[in-house]
Amino acid sequence: MRMFRQLAGTVLAVASAAVLPALSATPAVADPDTRAEQTLRNMRPAERTTLLHGLSAAWLPPPVPPGHVPGAGYVYGIPRLGVPPLIESDASLGVAWVGGRRGDKEAATALPSGPSMASSWNPQLLQEGGAMIGTEAHAKGFNVLLAGGNNLLREPRNGRTFEYFSEDPLLSGTLAGAAVAGIQSAHVLSTVKHYALNDQETGRAFHDVRISESAARESDLLSFELAIERGKPGAVMCAYNRINGAYGCGNDWLLNQVLKREWGYKGWVMSDWGAVHSLDFALQGLDQQSGQQIDPQVFFDKPLLNAAKNDAGYWARVDDMNRRVLRSIYAVGLDRHPPKLRKVDAKAHSAIAEQVALQGSVLLRNNGALLPLPANLKRIAIIGGNADAGVMAGGGSSLVHGPDGPAALRTVGPEGPFSKMMNETYHDSSPIKALRARAPNTQLSFRSGRYISDAVAAARQADVAIVFATQYMSEGYDVPDLSLPDGQDALIAAVAAANPRTVVVLETGGPVRMPWLGAVGAVLQAWYPGARGAQAITALLFGDANPSGRLPVTFPASEAQLPRPALDGAETVEPGFVGRGRAGQTLTINYEIEGSDVGYRWHARQGQQPLFAFGFGLSYTRFDTHCSNPVATPTPQLTCSVRNIGDRGGAEIVQIYVTSMAGTATRRLAGYQRVMLAPGESRELRIDLEPRVLAQWRDGQWQQPAGEYLLASGRSSLDLDPPLTLTLPARNWK
Repeated sequence: MRMFRQLAGTVLAVASAAVLPALSATPAVADPDTRAEQTLRNMRPAERTTLLHGLSAAWLPPPVPPGHVPGAGYVYGIPRLGVPPLIESDASLGVAWVGGRRGDKEAATALPSGPSMASSWNPQLLQEGGAMIGTEAHAKGFNVLLAGGNNLLREPRNGRTFEYFSEDPLLSGTLAGAAVAGIQSAHVLSTVKHYALNDQETGRAFHDVRISESAARESDLLSFELAIERGKPGAVMCAYNRINGAYGCGNDWLLNQVLKREWGYKGWVMSDWGAVHSLDFALQGLDQQSGQQIDPQVFFDKPLLNAAKNDAGYWARVDDMNRRVLRSIYAVGLDRHPPKLRKVDAKAHSAIAEQVALQGSVLLRNNGALLPLPANLKRIAIIGGNADAGVMAGGGSSLVHGPDGPAALRTVGPEGPFSKMMNETYHDSSPIKALRARAPNTQLSFRSGRYISDAVAAARQADVAIVFATQYMSEGYDVPDLSLPDGQDALIAAVAAANPRTVVVLETGGPVRMPWLGAVGAVLQAWYPGARGAQAITALLFGDANPSGRLPVTFPASEAQLPRPALDGAETVEPGFVGRGRAGQTLTINYEIEGSDVGYRWHARQGQQPLFAFGFGLSYTRFDTHCSNPVATPTPQLTCSVRNIGDRGGAEIVQIYVTSMAGTATRRLAGYQRVMLAPGESRELRIDLEPRVLAQWRDGQWQQPAGEYLLASGRSSLDLDPPLTLTLPARNWK
């Protein structure tokens, strides 16, 4: 049994002292295992289930105790033993808005979306962003964040694509681990979620994904394994859906065998809200029932205690469940560092959000070096995307807003108690205002884009037309296809026909088709760019910052290139936030089509040419990269020299792919590193390769066949340099 790997060294320091002003003086955490055992021995029988179930603390009765802020959940503590309550907020992109229920205390800093963060390929930046979120949560009265969204972008139409990082397990796992470590550095416990294979919203509460163990281990589970190793999250949130027949929160193989025994995970497993179906989920590995009002009954209180009195198996589980919750409380320091309502440095936090947007935006096209825009433009036409109001945000439980709430919103969700959480909303960061501040002597005109003829007339009179195009995504439903909604594809085509100097700024949750691509001058993928999105977009358009993002997800040429061209369940399942479906309704999704070959791996296997490849991104400068000297021990490693051969400072992402494993063709990201270089500057890098990416899961273990492995550096998964040969011995491990 392989024990839980410990991350070597201490947690990386955050870049701004304003984010965590006093954490450097915090003493080391006392042995959490010993403390958990001591508390467990002193618990009274009636206290044995206190930590094992919790309220949905914002929308449904009963309310949280007086003096505590509403949020996603609340778990009572044990004051007699000094065990604090667990006060929980949704969080992946910041401390969640919860429909404005906290009033003035609601304001928080919204980071850009998950794919934007991942486009930076910068774990250090994500750790800093996590520390910022943790600090704000702590200052608002929370000590648990339901963060660490880490599902792979296996289905790009998934309504929660904007919450997650990438389609690659190495990139997703390392970034999620960094974000979790940052949050927990603020003495706020973070989850990693939704474990596992919860990759679409359609039928999310009951659909059953079918996948082999080897394919799961080499893709989605590897991403979670890496995140847990690097971030040490205090809790893992299990998923709504079934995996090979068993619900994610009642899946013995997933929770007991893989997570707890094989990975040696010592924290606890909490359910997603409304994901518990029976008492025996406790025996299958679930430790805590969350949002208990949404479930058929509160299983993990009196029913669990009664079962434990008559069944030794349940009694042992009650002890283990409490031990895991207590250990994480002590490991993160929730008891010694309780939340304290206070003000935070909002300006410093906004600067972090802006930096993520700068590093996470991806320049996809720049025909004729249209960008950066010159300062002497006379007229710019700004079209579409509610650019006069703000920048788009994703919907659902992860929605974050500043002090004044949404800058604009539109009702799009189905009826129900959670419909407001699914409304289309915009952060208060106006592109028009930001552009006007940057170019005060340029005449700016705005057209909403509702009437194409009006937009075309404005574009004809301008030196440059900038079209802001949006694709809204939300928890609760998936998008039906990868087009831009509301006729925006036709709008862009018409504007480009009127003015070939057209720049398209895409605010989308994930990949989209671009039938107009060949007609426009430039395309900037800004994703959902967060609290300072407009300022970041403006800086990139005018060259005050150099685009350095690289795609964390493939943009297919069409849905026909996907493993499942039609979204499973789209015609039979009604959308909805809880999504329980009709009584007895089932939906089977076959992930064996692609197996572990998610995203770019699938396209490589099929020999497809996507619209834009995983890892692709342009810059205003150029880089020369040469890799050599692959070594096998103690960790597979390459040496790469990188030189900025352009006239602007910028960042390059060195990407290392394995293209052949002991004679078997493949395409897998095995290592990466971001490097910032001034013009003419060179740097030598040593890039470690992840051993599990160079192996296969077979017969209950990782197997590395002996032979020659071909490695190639590249600018994307398709633009690769000549391969290097690394000879590896046979090796098996767990």
